[in-house]
Amino acid sequence: MSKSIKQGFLVDISWGITRLREDFFVKHFRLPFMSIPTSTPNTYEKVKVTKNVAAPMRDGIKLYADIYRPDTDDAVSFPVVLTRLPYGKDEPYCAMVTQGKYWAKKGYVFVAQDVRGKYASEGTFEPIVNEANDGYDTLNWIASQPWCDGNIGMTGESYYGYTQWAVASLNHPNLKCIAPGITSADIFGVISFNNNVFCMQQKAGWAYQMNARKMNNPLKLDPWHLPLISMDDDAGIRCEFYKNYIRHPSRDSYWEPVNFYGKHSQVRIPVYHWGGWYDVFVAGTIKDWIAVKENSDSAEARKNQWLLIAPIDHELTPMETHRIGKIDIGKEAWTYDRIQRFFDYWLKGIDNGFAKTPRVEIFTIGDNKWRYEDTWPLARTKYTNYYFHSKGHANTLYGDGLLDRRKPGNSPADNYVYDPNDPVTITLGIDLWSMAKELKDRTSVEKRKDVLVYTLPKLDKELEITGPINVTLFAASSARDTDFTATLVDAFPDGYAHMIQEGIVRARYRNSDSEASLIEPGKIYEYTIDLWATSYVIKQGHRIRVEISSSNFNRWDRNLNTGNEFGMDDKVVKATQTIYHDKKHPSHITLPIIPR
Repeated sequence: MSKSIKQGFLVDISWGITRLREDFFVKHFRLPFMSIPTSTPNTYEKVKVTKNVAAPMRDGIKLYADIYRPDTDDAVSFPVVLTRLPYGKDEPYCAMVTQGKYWAKKGYVFVAQDVRGKYASEGTFEPIVNEANDGYDTLNWIASQPWCDGNIGMTGESYYGYTQWAVASLNHPNLKCIAPGITSADIFGVISFNNNVFCMQQKAGWAYQMNARKMNNPLKLDPWHLPLISMDDDAGIRCEFYKNYIRHPSRDSYWEPVNFYGKHSQVRIPVYHWGGWYDVFVAGTIKDWIAVKENSDSAEARKNQWLLIAPIDHELTPMETHRIGKIDIGKEAWTYDRIQRFFDYWLKGIDNGFAKTPRVEIFTIGDNKWRYEDTWPLARTKYTNYYFHSKGHANTLYGDGLLDRRKPGNSPADNYVYDPNDPVTITLGIDLWSMAKELKDRTSVEKRKDVLVYTLPKLDKELEITGPINVTLFAASSARDTDFTATLVDAFPDGYAHMIQEGIVRARYRNSDSEASLIEPGKIYEYTIDLWATSYVIKQGHRIRVEISSSNFNRWDRNLNTGNEFGMDDKVVKATQTIYHDKKHPSHITLPIIPR
């Protein structure tokens, strides 16, 4: 057996074992013991299920759904909760059976539908392209059923959070509200690219996996493969929509038909936006809430936007582990009862006081408490700059890099060499969808010579950081294009280094996400690195730390430093990076401090 065939065989075996373990765990352990936690009473105890019910689309294609109803008189109609997903309505992974029973027992009809081209539904799957029209036609079909009382809401996470955004702007008369979770309406700027840097692990793996009626094996992808444009071919299955992502690293016309972002003004219904501090899409969740609240052409809709950010990741792992890395966050990471209360008000007309609740609910890590707020960012936020200082040797944890609120004077710059063949790989061995569960101690990263480390002295009292975070970086490179990364870290007294948030910027897109502009080698540029947001308390005796580097592989793709066309290149160039922190170039991190 040749080496390549043997490797492929081992990958297939690994994938098969992974799926078997996942299915067995979910079927035999998670569903019985991890059924949806609830503190609200059930209206009905028995549920009746109808499988694979066809709904006709305008072009004759049929999409198939499972329907969960309270087991009562067939003449009784109910409000409906709709979920449209590409991951299999009968598959254990998304636990639609569990969700269906939850909603039916609460007095709703729950409809779980396979989207076009996936699992039981007819047609060809094209990510996002058909979700607006198919969603609208599905709403028409549901509204005509005798078990529907005319009030429909939508819920779901990730892609099946986006299927809600896709149809929301069409203003179907029976769609009364939506509750999209851990998702973003910005397919380009949050889900596919962050500051025009390709979200390699999440997007490449997802595209390859989804390029089939069920699922392909994403373990066949070699993340080191160059050029990126042929990574799918190398894995054995051509994926045209993956290739289109690589061909379009700018916010150009390709993204317009598949991107809801910018259509928030057309949303005229209440929305319950929910996400997680360690979800890879948390920035998009916050952006969507702000965009509808500020831009909807309906004053009523602008008023009825709620935002909740929980201590969860994309796979909701803290619901089971009650941890983020080594941090214990307590028992109540998240419950669907919050969405139920929203639906009870808007779909059932129950006067439960929901409309009077503050529009922002956040979980503060460290305090481990839920808080209601009136605004985001919080009105009492004190944005505080912490400046980078060193004597020119901030490399590694053992260097002389310091954080200080004092502005720098004439301190020398720091330098490191970024080699795309030897990138920072702390995310290569973890599943970013389960980030909270798989966070690693960052000490190994901070021992690298291509990582600059700036640390504040130990805190004499705890410090709350709640709000958006960004780094202002003055830097030069020997390359025509490169990346700069920044990570905010909580340094524990025992040496454990915990990631709070991280971000990246691609030099050629420093001014615009739609137009690239290469940099001049050796010239100093000012960069803004968006580290998204958090609500996090750093304890007394801990230290605030910032890491600066140029890679985070494979969360994001490697910048090859050549300045050549993105994704088409297999050449690699080392880059010498210079980070300035002097009076004229005061590099710093801006933290949203909340007085306590």
